[in-house]
Amino acid sequence: MDSISRKINFDYNFISDKKTISNKDKRNIAAILAVEATLTIRINAELYFETEIAILEFYKCLWKWTEQVSVDCIPEFHYYTVEYADYEDGAILSLMPFSNKARLKSIWAEKDLYNIFDLNYIVQEFILLEKNLKRDIEDYFEIELEKFIKYIPIQRS
Repeated sequence: MDSISRKINFDYNFISDKKTISNKDKRNIAAILAVEATLTIRINAELYFETEIAILEFYKCLWKWTEQVSVDCIPEFHYYTVEYADYEDGAILSLMPFSNKARLKSIWAEKDLYNIFDLNYIVQEFILLEKNLKRDIEDYFEIELEKFIKYIPIQRS
């Protein structure tokens, strides 16, 4: 049994200007999808994933997943984007629970790393990512995500 502790670190940097979007753009899908950030994921300090994404779309996907998480049910998480159409090999980013573990997978992984995590740990990290992302998006762009959430398009597999 592998006893090495697995740690994950999420980092994101907004690349869109602060003025790219405002609360008046809540129904403007082009403006919503134009809001971009670089998302970086490190596993045990090694680069696993790094790409520019439509951050509001990613946020909505993450938010919808956290709404479904409960003590009795940890659903799979899959992030697809409306800007990319070829998903033969899977989602851009997935979290797949099994037993008391979960596997992180990406079709755009920078490096093939062992990425099995303790289920409770990884779920808490994803929930924390959603909370931090919400706070930082609202602060940086000075918007209220609740006004946008139903208009943000998401791709389903």
